[in-house]
Amino acid sequence: MGVERLVAVAFEGETSSELASLVDEIVWLKVGQLSRLIQTFKKRGVSQCVMAGQIAPKNLFDLRPDLRAVTMLFKLKEKNAHSLFGAIANELRKDGIELIEATPWLKPLMPGPAWCVGPKITHAQQEDVAFAFRIAKEISRLEIGQSVVVKDGTVLAVEGFEGTDACLARGGELAGKAGGAVAVKVAKEKHDFRFDIPCVGPQTVETCHTARIAVLGIEAGRTLVLEQTEVEKLAQTRRITFVTVA
Repeated sequence: MGVERLVAVAFEGETSSELASLVDEIVWLKVGQLSRLIQTFKKRGVSQCVMAGQIAPKNLFDLRPDLRAVTMLFKLKEKNAHSLFGAIANELRKDGIELIEATPWLKPLMPGPAWCVGPKITHAQQEDVAFAFRIAKEISRLEIGQSVVVKDGTVLAVEGFEGTDACLARGGELAGKAGGAVAVKVAKEKHDFRFDIPCVGPQTVETCHTARIAVLGIEAGRTLVLEQTEVEKLAQTRRITFVTVA
């Protein structure tokens, strides 16, 4: 897509070593080494960067920040993912490095309206999807989480700091032996896609299968589906309906 050289900054204990074969140069850092992160880009003339993959939320409370990171953190009144990564973006900008969205490269992997795989959705499930979508949008607005599990119009689980998979597992357990819960994952109303793209993948399907969740709804055009062909195949074999919601 016209990018001539790719330099990756990877994080020990977080980034897959397979990334090294896909870029021109890779530099390994520890989470919290903000000064070294910025200097790595500056020395190589990098003026734009994107965030890819994730840092496990629990590690945001187990990092050893350098002086620049400590100074940045001290100024933050709220310490959620958006405020933390937004502050990092501001630090990058001070040194002439722009953090941009990765979505221009990922749009083909973000299904639009009317995408549906797996068993045909029932009318009752459609109603639960619409209900769960409204609740998920509200909890995301309140900076609580972006996923919710419901059944028959009752909220079973709301995603918190534990992440989507744990929320799905908890909601599925509360649905009882019969299972059949419905889950929905959304983006926030003013979602900053520079550092957080809602995503699902084969692991999400397996988590839904284990939790006996019948339907997973994702926000149309705003959710990344990793390994989409594998997801569609698993949805059929595991009898889980995947739909987009808007």
